[in-house]
Amino acid sequence: MTLPRYRDPAAPVPDRVRDLLDRMTLPEKVGQLNQRMYGWDAYERAGDGHRLTDAFRAEVAAFDGMGALYGLQRADAWSGVGFADGLDARDGARAAAAVQRYLVDHTRLGIPALLVEEMPHGHQALDGTVLPVNLAAGATWDPRLYADAVAGAAGELRARGAHIALVSALDLVRDPRWGRSEECFAEDPYLAARMTEALVEGAGRAGVAVVLKHFAGQGATVGGRNSAATELGTRELHEVHLAAARAGVAAGAAGVMAAYNEFDGLPCVASRYLLTDLLRTQWGFEGVVMADGTAVDRLVRLTGDPVAAGALALDAGCDLSLWDDSFTRLGEAVERGLVSEPALDAAVARVLALKFRLGLFEAPVPSADAEVLPDPGELSERVARASVTLLSHEGGVLPLSRGLRRIAVLGPNAHSLTQQIGDYTAPQRPGSGITVLEGIRAAAAPGTEVVHGRGCDLVGEDVSQVPAAVALAAGSDVAVLVLGGSSARSPDTVFDANGAAVTGSAPATGMTCGEGVDLADLALPSAQRALLAAVSATGTPVVVVLVQGRPHALPEADAPAAVLSAWYPGPRGGRAVAEVLFGDAEPRGRLPVSVPRSAAQLPVFYNGKDHRYCGYVDQSARPRHAFGHGLSYTSVEYGEPRLSHARVGARAPLATCRVTVRNTGPRRAEETVQLYVRRLSGGTSWPRVRELRGFVRLSIAPGAEADAVFEVGPDTLASVGRDLRLAVEPGVVELETGPASDRTRGVRLEITDSASHAT
Repeated sequence: MTLPRYRDPAAPVPDRVRDLLDRMTLPEKVGQLNQRMYGWDAYERAGDGHRLTDAFRAEVAAFDGMGALYGLQRADAWSGVGFADGLDARDGARAAAAVQRYLVDHTRLGIPALLVEEMPHGHQALDGTVLPVNLAAGATWDPRLYADAVAGAAGELRARGAHIALVSALDLVRDPRWGRSEECFAEDPYLAARMTEALVEGAGRAGVAVVLKHFAGQGATVGGRNSAATELGTRELHEVHLAAARAGVAAGAAGVMAAYNEFDGLPCVASRYLLTDLLRTQWGFEGVVMADGTAVDRLVRLTGDPVAAGALALDAGCDLSLWDDSFTRLGEAVERGLVSEPALDAAVARVLALKFRLGLFEAPVPSADAEVLPDPGELSERVARASVTLLSHEGGVLPLSRGLRRIAVLGPNAHSLTQQIGDYTAPQRPGSGITVLEGIRAAAAPGTEVVHGRGCDLVGEDVSQVPAAVALAAGSDVAVLVLGGSSARSPDTVFDANGAAVTGSAPATGMTCGEGVDLADLALPSAQRALLAAVSATGTPVVVVLVQGRPHALPEADAPAAVLSAWYPGPRGGRAVAEVLFGDAEPRGRLPVSVPRSAAQLPVFYNGKDHRYCGYVDQSARPRHAFGHGLSYTSVEYGEPRLSHARVGARAPLATCRVTVRNTGPRRAEETVQLYVRRLSGGTSWPRVRELRGFVRLSIAPGAEADAVFEVGPDTLASVGRDLRLAVEPGVVELETGPASDRTRGVRLEITDSASHAT
């Protein structure tokens, strides 16, 4: 018996897609464009195992198939899934196999489903390894390390039968009041692009396809308000908010998720300019576009009709919905002439092509002898260690001496695992992590007394615990005050239909960050500020550790001896923080986002337009700590940058920029040398203050020196031209090198309109 062409693994993918499409009915095609079901509703506990539910079978029967199933293994407060009833590492692959067997055996064409899982910083499943959040990954400035960590996490996801990882990567922290700041790599497009490339490459090692969230401009919503309007012009979109998406698409991302926000008056899921003209026509993207949760149904506000809403999204370029009802009615849209069947077929073809490329028809569930990938737990700790950033340091209190008699570890984030792992995380097994308190106790020398007091709750004004904390600090050699925020959800959190926390419920559950938890004020909550002031008044040296998902503004009056930032560092983050405190690891982290003095001075991102604004009358317009900033336990000196050519041609620019960095201190320097471009003249749009275009990590022994070498080519010098495409434009630029965006030294480079260059 001859197999159908689509069943032939040797046939080209386009041929297999065409053959399968020709065999499909209109309802079957519509079914391939939907992932309406919440995955945790597809199974139920049955004795020592699990079984598929009647709801799952009914969903399959509705379209004689299923395009994708979201979150089969998701566990958290929103899904209500925990260890008592959810899929752990043992049961996950079995449940995935049961889903695929049912689809193959009980549908006419036997098309497997795409199993889609959240992997924002590790697979959001029971027993899934949690990585530090994206801001922590960005703070490492180490794409290679991050790629390794992603490969390990993706290996866990793939071993449990899933194929697609949903990962936030495309949003930028342009307003840190936004609750989803922790999901961003940086405020800067270049750094975000390099981390996005690493993400796609790392997941690809494990055979996992990545859908990048969110396309596009979601980090630029007005006032840091989640899912709100943007005031982006097209040029700002191209110059700042598309770089990471461009890089991810070029690296091989399988898909992008259309963002909730609107651009130029239309929600992104309805923007043909974004999803078709730009993404597919200009960039040549052949992957899938997925809607964010219930985003298509929101279009009914525009169309007045769910059938028309689905047609609007499909016509814009959306291929796959998420939990929407509107997309299930695309058959009606075709019959009413609201969208053509060829347009529907094009979307179905993209979904089927992805299934063929992933090998689902041959092996819907991975084999047991899958490739051995790096240990994600160990890599999670390495990322955490590399991300800890020393923001300020006075008086030489760090690294902590192991001769200390008594250390007070205080604050609401000192001993809370859930508050150091961020949003989008599954429940953790008891004893599986290491808090900052536990890390310090393990790192301290034998005989050192480590005392602990909470001092205050994370939110609120209750200061009743402060006197006890002050007493502990007064009797200690140093006080480590662990403050910051929390994205920890709880059963008491109230959720919106898409899983975001409802704002009114967040204060009651202690959330100060995460999806749906935006802040008007970036100051620490009242009780935390009171605790800091009272402990500082004891005279005991104070080291503040900020465990946080967004930059918080510390009061200038209570300046601690040192401040470290640990962007939600994951389950083992407490040990990473302790190793940096005691000097067992150098503070390698560099800021991926500027730290404001207050919310009143926003925005403070470093790469705004260069209009030479002089500042406010009542407050500096400069950030407390600039993008790229980070101190170490040694001292370094930067030389002047040196160019191989003072002039290059715009049509073939090529030069080398070198800068010598000397370690003048007593410890090894782990330095991140940064390259910025500042346009002085020429170009077709007003220049920015400066723009990151490269970075190099150096490890330099005491007394030694090393050169950071940057190849200066089209990628370094290109800017968005009048036609909104990248081009090298004639003019004069300054290439600046330094340890941070506010501490640079520059050398001028002339870009001529020819292909020649001269020394």
